[in-house]
Amino acid sequence: MIRPIMKDVLFLAQKSAPATPDDVSVADDLLDTLRAHSAECVGMAANMIGVKKCIIAVDLGGMALEMFNPRIISKSVAYEAVEGCLSLCGARSVTRYRNIKVEWKTRSFQTKTQTFTGNVAQIIQHEIDHCNGVII
Repeated sequence: MIRPIMKDVLFLAQKSAPATPDDVSVADDLLDTLRAHSAECVGMAANMIGVKKCIIAVDLGGMALEMFNPRIISKSVAYEAVEGCLSLCGARSVTRYRNIKVEWKTRSFQTKTQTFTGNVAQIIQHEIDHCNGVII
């Protein structure tokens, strides 16, 4: 189901609760909403659709990667970026890392670990910030 985009900064600033296997339907809604906004958005976190659960989705160019309880376990090569957000007005400067290693749970709650670089790494960092209540 496509859900409305949350714009309440006080809500977005709250840390999300860990996702559980019962939250798969939230991921489905997150993916539907991301697809509906594909012209203007390449990633989403569950709090952007009004659900305080640690779930993100990233558009990898026609295929979406969903992550339950993602966490960055290493990062390197800091740089400054300017980012916008579907939930916020305008763009803001933020420090990101070119290389990140992320651990997360899949939809079946199996643990995965992968290294991401470049634009995909930046998107994942932005969405993990959402899960942690960090407003860019």
